[in-house]
Amino acid sequence: MDPDAQSLANRLEGPSLAKPFGTDHLGRDIFSRIVYGGRFSLAIAAIATIATSTIGVCLGLLSAMKRGWIDEFLTRTNDMLLALPEIVVALLVIAIMGPGFASMIVAVTIMGWTPTARLVRSLSFEILSKDYVEVARHLGCSKWFIIRHHVIPGLASPVMAQTALRFGLLLVGLGALSYLGVGVQPPQSDWGSMLADAQPYAARAPWGLLAPGAAIFIVTLSITLLGNAITHRTGRRDLLLIEANSPDKKASHVQ
Repeated sequence: MDPDAQSLANRLEGPSLAKPFGTDHLGRDIFSRIVYGGRFSLAIAAIATIATSTIGVCLGLLSAMKRGWIDEFLTRTNDMLLALPEIVVALLVIAIMGPGFASMIVAVTIMGWTPTARLVRSLSFEILSKDYVEVARHLGCSKWFIIRHHVIPGLASPVMAQTALRFGLLLVGLGALSYLGVGVQPPQSDWGSMLADAQPYAARAPWGLLAPGAAIFIVTLSITLLGNAITHRTGRRDLLLIEANSPDKKASHVQ
């Protein structure tokens, strides 16, 4: 069914077999709009999550490995951005760039990398202080070898959990931007804009709010639980991988 097909004769109809989630104030099928709008909501959240996680991991590793003025600059920048309200910065970016798909991604990415960068920096310092890393340094292992075989395996599980949590937060945040009218613009729609459209008719047709709200809640919860499950499953494997790659462990095998 066409998610944009309007029928004023069928406006604000309740859920039925033909239309499981009912219709909105323009007679459009809410189920079709949930499925169609999910493409934009999930695509924007996924792209923004990948971008923020990648930037956060790279800058966190750079800060931990280089130290000195680079670490100081990145840490102060991180602290400054964390002190700013994300929604205000996002609104400012969208006001400059204009509403739309690309501006929403840029708006949430500018601030979104900071928690991941702080986590990666902290964990990297902890891993780099381990005895097996010191042994690797004394044996002449390069920084890239240490990052690849010791630091990254130790970061995998925490970053995975952080990424899953970040996806849920971004999905909610992007929905809030669309609800405020600065996100995806008509004729396109996402779950946040559906909430905004249904809000004036909440008393008469509550299903218009419940359907997109439930979609955001269920997807956010599912991704978070999936991230936790993957983290628990890979956590032990990462520890074994770190042990297997430690120089003293390899030396014992040689002997």
